[in-house]
Amino acid sequence: MNISETIQKTIEKWLELDDSTRSTIIKHALNIGIFLIFILLALLIGRYTTVLVRAIIQKLFPDKFSQIYEKLIVPLEKLIKIAGTLVLVSICFNLIQEYQGFYEVAKFFLNLAVIASIAWLISRLFRQFVRVYGIDMIRRLGLEIDEMLLVFETIANVIIGFVAVISFAQSQNINLIGLLAGVGIGGIAIAFAAQNTLEQLLGTIVLYLDRPFVPGDYIRVSLNPHAEDVYGRIESIGLRSTKLRTAAKSTLVIIPNSTLANLDIENITRGKKVMVLLYLDFLEILAEREQALVEQIVSESTDALFGIDPGSTKIKLFELEDKPGTRARVTFFILGSSENSIQLRKRLLELANQTISKQLRDYEINFVMQEPTIYVESPVTI
Repeated sequence: MNISETIQKTIEKWLELDDSTRSTIIKHALNIGIFLIFILLALLIGRYTTVLVRAIIQKLFPDKFSQIYEKLIVPLEKLIKIAGTLVLVSICFNLIQEYQGFYEVAKFFLNLAVIASIAWLISRLFRQFVRVYGIDMIRRLGLEIDEMLLVFETIANVIIGFVAVISFAQSQNINLIGLLAGVGIGGIAIAFAAQNTLEQLLGTIVLYLDRPFVPGDYIRVSLNPHAEDVYGRIESIGLRSTKLRTAAKSTLVIIPNSTLANLDIENITRGKKVMVLLYLDFLEILAEREQALVEQIVSESTDALFGIDPGSTKIKLFELEDKPGTRARVTFFILGSSENSIQLRKRLLELANQTISKQLRDYEINFVMQEPTIYVESPVTI
């Protein structure tokens, strides 16, 4: 059967339909067509969500627009576009509410995606705000910045996640309070029946939340006060136990998570330091008095930072070869137990650089700070 015959038979079948059926088919075809057009528009417009955000920030904060946009929005542009696109697509799905079955299934996954993307965006935006403005505000209040700032971020993320779960439950008309009450009553009954299993499960939760180690880390742990410490590499963290491959014999030690959560753990892998190299180029050859002043300012500004290895700051001053002037090479080590804490200390270092710049300019010492600051991971000696 060729194409012309197929078209002819299709037209004949169409003409055989009554007016009501033809009207219904046309109506559904128009609805689907309009829906697909709006979905396409949502995908196109969603790519320009950051333009709308840019316009709002420029309207609200005309004086500090450039600074706010570059520091807060630019690092999150991709996430903002994703969240904006999902919101627009979710709105478009209201056009097909009459197709109840498909609409309910699609709306479930769309609501989940929208709420998850918005919650993640708020979490990242909050973190970025703390890094850019929060640290400076805390320092202006005369308070010390330490790991509690990271704990505060974690608490904020938990609150954001809880609100997201509540919002999703409400969007699906789920009685979350009744469900939690039912789970609570059932949990009490289960707790009495499986105390040991629950203890191991809680130990697993503690390890995942506190994250004293991750697979691949080398740790040292004392399983028996009368025996030598066990040293090895974490192979996996399961629901009941953690597998540790010993370094000496290459045997596999399986430790219950409930036991491991109560032990003192030395994480060797996270003992690494990050070496910082900072270069300052002075436009003139510095006299001995000026060199001593530079060393004093740099040492005081870095040693006072939380997370800097005390006494690790070394400053070397030497004359430039290609042009007149003096170069100062500053080296010191940043300490941190996780990537977040390292990033926090890098932000503190940026503020210290600003302090150094201000003090040197107050003494009318002209210089250029080389960008970017160089970070070199120092390997662990095992």
